[in-house]
Amino acid sequence: MTGPDRPEVAAWRGFVDALRDAGEQLAENTADLDPIEQADGFSALLRGLNNQLGRFEVDRERPELVAFNGWRQKFLMDNPDFRYWVADVRSDRRYRIRGNRGGATYVSITAYARTGGVGAEATGRLDSDAMTFAPNGDFDVTLGGEAPTAGDWLGMTDRTSVLWVRFFHDDVTTDQIGSCTIEPIDTPAPAEALDPAVLGARVERLGAMTRMLPHIFAGSIKADLEPPNEIRHWSEMDGGAVFTEPGIHYLRGGWHLEPDEALIVEGEVVECRYWNILAYSRFLNSLDYRSRPVSYTGANATITEGRYRFVLAGRQPDPALGDWIDTEGRSFGIVVLRFLAPDRTPELPTVRCVRLDDVRGG
Repeated sequence: MTGPDRPEVAAWRGFVDALRDAGEQLAENTADLDPIEQADGFSALLRGLNNQLGRFEVDRERPELVAFNGWRQKFLMDNPDFRYWVADVRSDRRYRIRGNRGGATYVSITAYARTGGVGAEATGRLDSDAMTFAPNGDFDVTLGGEAPTAGDWLGMTDRTSVLWVRFFHDDVTTDQIGSCTIEPIDTPAPAEALDPAVLGARVERLGAMTRMLPHIFAGSIKADLEPPNEIRHWSEMDGGAVFTEPGIHYLRGGWHLEPDEALIVEGEVVECRYWNILAYSRFLNSLDYRSRPVSYTGANATITEGRYRFVLAGRQPDPALGDWIDTEGRSFGIVVLRFLAPDRTPELPTVRCVRLDDVRGG
């Protein structure tokens, strides 16, 4: 049998259709952009597909913590100042998470329940303020089941299906990058034989996500385009929505600049556990952090009298103006500030568009 009655064949054909539809939709959405931005949209689409393929096959009996959102797999607001690992788990099993924090200033382990599409709800969380670390940075956490009599533990609800481990870094270029693993505590059940219907359903989900991505790209930036050059409270991300860190308060806005213009973002540093600022493309990928200054943390930003000042521009401004965030010459992009566990709601920064040649030294 080779026809569409075979579930994997029907799903594969649907996946190929989804690839075509996503490409055509992205081409239509980017028709008015310059050629580099048009091509970048397809790079973002391929990175998203690569990300999802990296998690296509899962074994919830014997899960693995898979590195997530590297530069080849950027997917929906990656953050290069973090290191992420993700595992699909069963809520009725027990696991052991072991690792070493390396140079991370903060570590969190969060359990999530899926709420449909890319949505999620945090169902449990343990962070480094409550975790036990050996002098060398090692940690050991039990996940699921009843709380043990000793040691660190993170519970799960009957809806938990995904686990994220995050390491927050002050400077990933100099910090030692840590590691983490997960293993079952109870003897896992034997692997089930491959089910064509199950495989077909997973291929269908992969196709559905691929088809959604161009719409997500376009829909997500509407509030950043109108009006541009403003920053707002990004309340949609509160509480761990779309697998975000539950304790973070987000500020977000878009820039719209001519080649000789810069955007100056200036505000008060609020007392918090950790904060950073990061620039993204219109396709929700971080900019080229491997070779350009596109992000700062509270540890490496310049703070003067309790205030920060960042200059978003396509070329390096007078250093006295503030910390430079390289826009790569993009006329439009997104900037996001994250504040972990702030002691109060961060105030919106002042934002002003200036001509680079008309300003010197603030």
